[in-house]
Amino acid sequence: GNFMKLSQLEIGQNAIIQKVECNNDLKQRFYSFGIIKGATIEVEAISLAKNTIEILVEDTSIGIRVEEAKSIEVERI
Repeated sequence: GNFMKLSQLEIGQNAIIQKVECNNDLKQRFYSFGIIKGATIEVEAISLAKNTIEILVEDTSIGIRVEEAKSIEVERI
């Protein structure tokens, strides 16, 4: 598979979440957003200034920090 970090995706790219590797607090927060293994996401926007990435998960827009995005492994589709 073509695995990479969510933080490496570019605007408009779609991917399927393969693995979430972070502490439990953050994992719970991700889960509450629907950021879980098997979910399909699309990168909507990347803010270099604020170091955040806006992603679309199941029709919901979510902003996460680039640092957090590094803990999410995805496969491009």
